[in-house]
Amino acid sequence: MNTIVTSREDILEASRELIRQRGISALSIRSVAAACDVSVGSIYNYFDSKADLISAAVESVWHEIFHRQGDAAAFRDTLACIAWMYDRLEDGSKRYPGFFTLHALGFMQEGKAGGKQQMARVWRHIVDELCVVLRSDAGVRADAFTDQLTVERLADTILSLMVSAMMRGEYDSGAVLEIVRRVLY
Repeated sequence: MNTIVTSREDILEASRELIRQRGISALSIRSVAAACDVSVGSIYNYFDSKADLISAAVESVWHEIFHRQGDAAAFRDTLACIAWMYDRLEDGSKRYPGFFTLHALGFMQEGKAGGKQQMARVWRHIVDELCVVLRSDAGVRADAFTDQLTVERLADTILSLMVSAMMRGEYDSGAVLEIVRRVLY
């Protein structure tokens, strides 16, 4: 057994690898401790419970999928951003088979309030970033947004369409890009 106490990032990296290889249902304090070659108590030094560990691991997966490292060009305009988001979701579904569906369904069950809050935070962050892109896109018509169609509502609608496609395992951004093109440009 590893005599050096592992770090939070090592634990999350091992958790992501367990999710990648065996699915989110394989995640437990014991399985992560075994993967890190540390005692169960070492995991509890960083996470108070299995729910805390799972929540942090899920957030870590989302961060890995949507991390913008080297992707600055994807945020030059709304259409490029949406295409990039679909590409990231498709890549994430390949790296983490079943993650999106199990994550969404698992946290929507009764008694998963913390998971729902965590999922809402992740999705709120995505909507907020999409709003930034929508507001800074020089190609958007000046009259595109109204009291009924605000930047926030459009961003939320785009994310809803993406989540729906994600749940169906469809990662072709063409239809959403066409809708956005007609509405904004």
